[in-house]
Amino acid sequence: MGARRHKGAEDDPLTRAMAPPSNETQHQREARIRAEQEAKHISDTIDEELNRQRMADRKGPKPIKILLLGQSESGKSTTLKNLQLMHSPKTFRAEKAYWRNIIQLNVVQSIHAILDVISRAHTASHPFTSHSPSSHKDYPPLTADHLKLKMRLAPLTQVEAALIRKILPPGQVAPSEDSSMHEVCVNSGWKSALSRLVGNGDNRKSCDTADMINWSDPDDPGVLMHACAEDMKRLWTDPIIKRLMEIEKMRPEEMAGFFLDDLDRVTSLRYVPSDDDVLRARIKTLGVSEHRFTVRTGPLGSSMSHDWRVFDVGGQRSLRAAWVPYFEDVNAIIFLAPISCFDQVLQEDPSVNRLADSFLLWKTIVSHPLLKKAYLILFLNKCDILRAKLESGIRLGNYITSYGNRPNDFESASIYLKKKFAALMREHANDRSLYCHFTSVTDMKSTSLILQHVQDVIVRDNLKRSALVG
Repeated sequence: MGARRHKGAEDDPLTRAMAPPSNETQHQREARIRAEQEAKHISDTIDEELNRQRMADRKGPKPIKILLLGQSESGKSTTLKNLQLMHSPKTFRAEKAYWRNIIQLNVVQSIHAILDVISRAHTASHPFTSHSPSSHKDYPPLTADHLKLKMRLAPLTQVEAALIRKILPPGQVAPSEDSSMHEVCVNSGWKSALSRLVGNGDNRKSCDTADMINWSDPDDPGVLMHACAEDMKRLWTDPIIKRLMEIEKMRPEEMAGFFLDDLDRVTSLRYVPSDDDVLRARIKTLGVSEHRFTVRTGPLGSSMSHDWRVFDVGGQRSLRAAWVPYFEDVNAIIFLAPISCFDQVLQEDPSVNRLADSFLLWKTIVSHPLLKKAYLILFLNKCDILRAKLESGIRLGNYITSYGNRPNDFESASIYLKKKFAALMREHANDRSLYCHFTSVTDMKSTSLILQHVQDVIVRDNLKRSALVG
């Protein structure tokens, strides 16, 4: 009987997964133990902070609870960064040291995406070397210089791997080397883990980002990126490569984390991100992250402060079931709909148009019984990209058939889309008011004005519900 129990323990998949490798060296064992101890220390510190915050919440006034909702890449995290810049600027700027790594990762992944296009075009021009059938596309011919350029940029693969190792917190497995096109995802507590390595910006003697970066680090990925800068610029500006991307319908300039127009600056040896760079940087987070702000506002003409709890939840389809537990007692929803994505499909389900998915999500939110008292704010986001697409000749009516033959300009399209969202709210939320803003949340100045107005309205509404104002 005991032997069977012993065998069962060996066969248990969890036991096998947690066991160290059978061929582990002493050096690897010491590194693994250090990583496990660091992960436990971070976990214990987070638990202590959560317990402290729970005790403080019981003693103080009830905070204003805000949810940021919307599909993946709708602009939720960028909106959150704008709020942080407005209300915790010192912490925002203290975090730039590790946003630098993420911006560098955004650059090398954009370059790798273009290099993959070159590989596909080269394979298509030599069909006898390919073992898989592919649809014929009229690619322009590549020259020997293009293939040499591709080879010279090959070291960026090692740069990407090094950056991923720096960004991922202890215990999170990095993608394999052959999965460079798979987007890197981090858990919602990634910044908490990294801040313990960089230091707490609000308590440091110096919050100058340059003081937080180890410029003498021989493994700094920025050194190799600087060496590859001229080749990266040559790749991005090459007319034949531009034509290849047009054929592949690849528009990296419309994606979050686009920095290829700023290669001179972001590949410089002593590059420090600007506020605008941080807003444009892209890293996909999993799970729900909570952020706390003290919002100072004066809706009645006097200065007042309020504690806000802002929850940023993952927008991928597989994560949306996790939204509902956060609906209870929420004061306001800021829903972000990226209206520029009318010609795109969901990464999780290529049969679903992204704009159609936003319509369905909005319908679900406005009709949910737990949100019937929540203040609903709609951000029709990425208006700058929508305008550029329409001006380039991409027709909204080709993707949203109900738009018909209306003028293909920003004013007509934006008004039509706002009416579509308003109609869904009237149909499913009765007489509730629609508070809608056209936004480009990477635009710091305009977004701060919109968020200032939004927070004043939310605070006033909260005071009314508390019977403090009439």
